[in-house]
Amino acid sequence: MKKLLLLLILFVVSPRIGMNIEANNAIASICNVIKKGVRFLFIGDSITDGGWGRSGGKMMPTEERNLKDLNHIYGHSYMMLCAARIQSDYPDQETQFFNRGISGNTLRDLQERWKADCLDLNPDMVTLLVGTNDVDLYLSGKAPLDMQQWEHDYRQLLDQLREANPDVRIALGTPFVAKVGRIGSAENYQKRKELIAACAKVVRRIAVDYATILLDYEKMFDELTKQNPSYWVWDGIHPTAAGHQKMADLWLNTVINSD
Repeated sequence: MKKLLLLLILFVVSPRIGMNIEANNAIASICNVIKKGVRFLFIGDSITDGGWGRSGGKMMPTEERNLKDLNHIYGHSYMMLCAARIQSDYPDQETQFFNRGISGNTLRDLQERWKADCLDLNPDMVTLLVGTNDVDLYLSGKAPLDMQQWEHDYRQLLDQLREANPDVRIALGTPFVAKVGRIGSAENYQKRKELIAACAKVVRRIAVDYATILLDYEKMFDELTKQNPSYWVWDGIHPTAAGHQKMADLWLNTVINSD
């Protein structure tokens, strides 16, 4: 009863209009997780990219992007929503956020830029989401997809990260797909779904083995898209604004409550 009363009090006095009790508790606990100057890195493909650095949605390398325009520095993906929430609620913590998602990237692409776009940034927290382009290139006949090699390469990235910073915190997102739009109507959708599920399974296994945070976006979107799927994912791969918000909600509630 006392616990319930405390939750009700927190909800009533919260200055954040529209914030539910669960979200309020998650954000309130951030003071015990984030220390001054913590560096957050989000890296992956177009789902993370969101056009950051005025890329215009192009497969543009980091060095060609605008890193000075703070109005566009984060793009418009779930990454921006996570950064905006933490930095607006806790400006005194002086946290730093870096978006290094690049549209069209595969795991192999991440390998090639891992040092410059990850290790050299010396992040304290890394969020990794990749896999959908590996499957897409395989289905289009442009690249092979060996799941054992994919898992090996994925683990190698984390090994390099932990070697550079043994204290780094890591969150791994599972890739996802939805039966909607051009992807959902394609003849190879079921095969794509199976391959995405295989990649997601690998990510879950790695998350256990490396004791990382798991962001099970595949499971989340499978539930969300049971009804009105286009509301959450518009083309089968990329979330809508509502879908990105759900991704950010999962990140905030999972990462902040992970300690």
